[in-house]
Amino acid sequence: MEFSAAQIAQILAGEIIGNPETKVKGLSKIEEGTEGTLSFLANPKYEEYIYSTGSSICIVNKTFEPSRELPSKLTLVKVEDAYSCFARLLEVYNQFKRRKPAVEQPSFISESAKVGKDLYIGAFAYIGNNVKIGDNTHIYPGAYIGDNVKIGANTTIFAGVKIYDDCIIGDNCIIHAGTVIGADGFGFAPNEAGEYSKVPQIGNVIIEDNVEIGANAAIDRATMGSTVIRKGAKIDNLVQIAHNVEIGKNTALASQVGVAGSAKIGERVQVGGQAGISGHIHIADGTQIVAQSGIPNTIKKAEVLMGSPGIPIEDFKKSYFGFRKLPFILKKLQELENTLKNINKTSDNA
Repeated sequence: MEFSAAQIAQILAGEIIGNPETKVKGLSKIEEGTEGTLSFLANPKYEEYIYSTGSSICIVNKTFEPSRELPSKLTLVKVEDAYSCFARLLEVYNQFKRRKPAVEQPSFISESAKVGKDLYIGAFAYIGNNVKIGDNTHIYPGAYIGDNVKIGANTTIFAGVKIYDDCIIGDNCIIHAGTVIGADGFGFAPNEAGEYSKVPQIGNVIIEDNVEIGANAAIDRATMGSTVIRKGAKIDNLVQIAHNVEIGKNTALASQVGVAGSAKIGERVQVGGQAGISGHIHIADGTQIVAQSGIPNTIKKAEVLMGSPGIPIEDFKKSYFGFRKLPFILKKLQELENTLKNINKTSDNA
């Protein structure tokens, strides 16, 4: 799979400086570039590497002007935004890497399932009763698609993903290996004997379009109704989303975030790794939650929150400064107490 500088410039609407026939067949960091690879320069901190890189083609911003001689075999493609253009090329590269349409054997597709055109279904995949799958969707080996599941077009379900009955996945979604969608929510009711009785979880999970979910995440089905992941949300590896949670549009959750049942997280919220969000609360649109923070109460306006319980980040920094000084403060208090005791003894003896 080769691309010429001319082809790359056409895809990116870029300007070629050098040989348009230069070809590449791989990608590399600019500092690790070798002949036949494509790199990019977006951050000025890395400019020094462009003068020694072994890459054959480099994507640069239109504003880039070399301060000294470039490698003789290096061809530049100048674009408006080198970083975003390189990301576009990565997307094109990924599309070429995708499996070609095929149904590998052994795999199982129920007779009642309705599948679209140009599908890839890997070996040992299971497609249950009344499943509906859109065109150009890829389901990798070992995936399980339960009864009555709906999966849209251009969606990728990687190896070992488990999607339980009745769940709905939109168009252009990516679900990475090992993720479980639609397992029972953590619903148990204590009885008089102090034992737990299971509360049946009869809802489902709805994942809207353009959602990406990392590896080994768990999204539980609702007790009733739906657990909902809105359009454009991004969910990292090892995230736990409990029953009846709603994640808003274009919200991002980093690795090991835990969201308890019935929490409602707004749009464009960013949650750092290992943060915990309590159940039955609302998080305002645009809120940012720093890693390892704990959010026990509803957040009504967009803020940057840090700590457990989470407070505005500037307040946290001031509090932390005081906390770090606590041993010194305690020592000073002890010294003052001893001084006062000595003064009192002196007074009593006078």
